[in-house]
Amino acid sequence: MRWLLAALLLMGGTAEAQEVRLHAAGSLRAAMTEVASAFQAAGGGTVRTSFGPAGLLRERIAGGEATDVFAAANMTHPLALARARGRDVVLFARNRLCALVGRGVAVESDTLLDRMLDPGVKLGTSTPRADPAGDYAFAAFARAEALRPGARAALEAKALTLTGGAASAAPPAGIDGYAWHVAEGRADIFLTYCTNAATAVRQVPGGRIVALPEALSVAADYGLVVLGDGPAAYRLGLFILSPAGQAVLARLGFEAPTQPREPLP
Repeated sequence: MRWLLAALLLMGGTAEAQEVRLHAAGSLRAAMTEVASAFQAAGGGTVRTSFGPAGLLRERIAGGEATDVFAAANMTHPLALARARGRDVVLFARNRLCALVGRGVAVESDTLLDRMLDPGVKLGTSTPRADPAGDYAFAAFARAEALRPGARAALEAKALTLTGGAASAAPPAGIDGYAWHVAEGRADIFLTYCTNAATAVRQVPGGRIVALPEALSVAADYGLVVLGDGPAAYRLGLFILSPAGQAVLARLGFEAPTQPREPLP
């Protein structure tokens, strides 16, 4: 990979407390905040972070907003920027969809499709194209078509795209957005990343997390592209892929594909 080769060639330089700009998907906020702190503590330089729906971040970067590293919740958005700038993309994490369920909603994995199709159940998702979480939810709807003809159109028609869009309502400070919508009854079932659901459920009284059945299950590949040319940008990219960075992701519920299977000596 061109960027990895460049990183290795630059490793001999000094970081000199360089600032690195990191744009990352909102689902990575906790993980990348911790990774950035560890990177700085290791002498890699200061990291200035910006989080949000990956599709909207891609638009901002393509429109001229400067960044050094872009970490997205899919491969599509970083690939688009990489191709335009002659860079490479690496897969650095994986996630899955889960259902965040509000109090009193009777549903388990084997009845999830029935309940999502129930006209009396409010189904929340993020916004497709602006936020990959919405794209993955709609991919699950497409998979439902094989189980029940007509399910895809019915689910797409009733889905409430409550988060991830440019005009989506923002929750009060300190309140998780998914928890806010479910706790206040705007959604009975909210399809989001399992890592997001694990955080949100703590703020939903009586809330639960329900796994999608295998027939509906959708995996999320997370892609990383280094867009800056300075040594610190490449160091941060490598740090995210390193055992230290991958350990943070794994601990917070992501699948970390470059994490060693055995402890390092």
